[in-house]
Amino acid sequence: MSDLHGRFVWYELMTKDLEAAQRFYGAVMGWGSQDSGMPGIDYRLFKVDERPVAGLMTIPEDAAKMGMPPKWVGYIGVRDVDARTAAVAEAGGKVFKAPEDIPGVGRFSIVADPQGAMFALMTGIPPEEGVELTPNAPGHGAWAELFAGDAGAAFDFYAGLLGWTKGPGYEMGPMGLYQLFDVGDLSIGGMMNKPAEMPFSSWNYYFTVDGIDAAIARVGANGGKVCNGPNEVPGPMWVAQCNDPQGAFFGLVSIDR
Repeated sequence: MSDLHGRFVWYELMTKDLEAAQRFYGAVMGWGSQDSGMPGIDYRLFKVDERPVAGLMTIPEDAAKMGMPPKWVGYIGVRDVDARTAAVAEAGGKVFKAPEDIPGVGRFSIVADPQGAMFALMTGIPPEEGVELTPNAPGHGAWAELFAGDAGAAFDFYAGLLGWTKGPGYEMGPMGLYQLFDVGDLSIGGMMNKPAEMPFSSWNYYFTVDGIDAAIARVGANGGKVCNGPNEVPGPMWVAQCNDPQGAFFGLVSIDR
């Protein structure tokens, strides 16, 4: 398996109602689900053809008390979780969960960049192992998008932390520059300045579907909300941004309308 340092290797939904979230994403994405078998926690796996593609858990009690809303969290593969977590703190970010082992899986931490966008760092066992997601396959995580208070400063932070490099940039008119970022020769996401009405910096994650119109119809039919789209983007591809019934923000992407 290739080195996954700097790549998104896992996606995790923290939510208030596990059963409701499981039903919604099963209907919208076609995901199957099962208990992970992890001791002491109800952690579930979303699956495509018996292959895990994402996780599902209740918002931790301490985070819920701090007002954390339902949200998706992306895990970024690194070679040394402890060193990269320390680097986040040294660069002005925040450590929400110090590095901790998941028996038989790896080691992870949960952090935020200096502008407050939350993400996770993950080292598998051995370090190069992880879930090899297939971005263009239906049901798999395809793209990561950062809405930042200052996208230029955000890029500098992640470049220093993870070695990301700049890909093409696209002028979005009043919305400013949409800057793609790469790991090696692979483009994995984009970042831009957040809209003024967005209260804080945040990551959004897109999952591949087979036909954007049918997918957003399923979102509405199952109690979710389409916030933006469908829109055509370079590729060409079609994208939409949505909220699930509990308010978690997520994206959909498809080659076909």
